[in-house]
Amino acid sequence: MPRYLDPKSDIVFKKVFGQHPLLLKSFLNALLPLPQDSVIESLEYLNPENVPEIPVMKRTIVDVRCTDQKGRHFIVEMQIEWVTAFMQRVLFNTSSAYVKQLRKGNNYDVLNPVYGLALLGHNFRPEDPHWIHHYQMTHQRSSEPLSDMHLVFVEFPKFKPDTLNDKRLMVLWLRFMSEINDRTDTIDPELFKVPEIKEAIELTQTSAYSRTELDAYDAYWDSVSTDVTLMEGKFKLGLQQGIQQGLQEGERNTKIIMAKKLTELGVSKEKILEATGLDLHDF
Repeated sequence: MPRYLDPKSDIVFKKVFGQHPLLLKSFLNALLPLPQDSVIESLEYLNPENVPEIPVMKRTIVDVRCTDQKGRHFIVEMQIEWVTAFMQRVLFNTSSAYVKQLRKGNNYDVLNPVYGLALLGHNFRPEDPHWIHHYQMTHQRSSEPLSDMHLVFVEFPKFKPDTLNDKRLMVLWLRFMSEINDRTDTIDPELFKVPEIKEAIELTQTSAYSRTELDAYDAYWDSVSTDVTLMEGKFKLGLQQGIQQGLQEGERNTKIIMAKKLTELGVSKEKILEATGLDLHDF
């Protein structure tokens, strides 16, 4: 029986989408909010030397330049983000890709659209039932687009295929990303009906990986687990400190209110300070 690996991990994601342009083209056409006349016809992987280096971006990044049906070019920055402040980081990375297109002496009209696509293993907007979010800078009143930069976030934990009326191919690709992992023993035959997804599934099988790659796969999830543990620890510590600070501030405010009332009753400030432990400038 085949054993599978999670395509959301660094090494599997890059093997599936970073080495097989036809699979990536199918995936992007299914997920990106592209106009009907802008379906991706071809793509090329960008040289890593042309991609901005950002030390805090520790997760998967795949960068491609795409050509649509009308011959227009645009860039897609893809990453799987697992850390806090990811929206700012995706925005920074996408902005860097947009700016880096302009060489010295070029006119601004050479700039192509850029899509930042983040595939998230956790929810960043728990209060919002929607699992896909499309951001673009627009005019506040007319909603007219003011830039060619797009941010697209997909929250996998919210994805429920039985509640969707979206494109079938989008649903199947998201099922591939959501349902396959180390614990998978059977796969819905529906996924095998799309040749590109069938090939992607085969690329997640452990038999497609060397021992070194499998060790790297385990190390990836260990690092994710460590990051989550550290973030939870910092959150709990911050919460405790916040509660303690709030209690102290509340106690101080209560003393100040009491001191003002005692002052109105004619009690001397010396006695009030002695009783409350406040400073003279507190009230």
